[in-house]
Amino acid sequence: MRLGEIAIREEHEFTKEQLQNLFLSVEWSSGHYPDRLVVAMRNFETVYAAWDGEKLAGLICAMDDGSMTAYVHYLLVRPECQGKGIGKALVERIKERYADYLRIVVVAYDDEMGFYEHCGFEKASHSSPMFITSLWT
Repeated sequence: MRLGEIAIREEHEFTKEQLQNLFLSVEWSSGHYPDRLVVAMRNFETVYAAWDGEKLAGLICAMDDGSMTAYVHYLLVRPECQGKGIGKALVERIKERYADYLRIVVVAYDDEMGFYEHCGFEKASHSSPMFITSLWT
């Protein structure tokens, strides 16, 4: 799929530099663990990457149970690539991939709620995300 000059494709193999640069561009602490990110991308069930030429512009990753529920774990787009429809296009790919599932779940930071609502997600009124983590973002 192409979105202007952006190509979106499913893949699982990235260099640690590609992942580190992308994650740190949005100030996510995961970017400080590039070796772990490489392993994580190989192990996610679904990964769609957005490429601006040779530059990794964004990606979305999901885990699933094979039948009922898919969990979007990462969705990030480089700041200089935001506002071009890349994030929405990545979410649409996930929605297509998991169209037969009963639920697609995402944990959104408060300042990103509007984006996810625009993509069709609804805020749960009866639950809140909880974490055990050493990551700070």
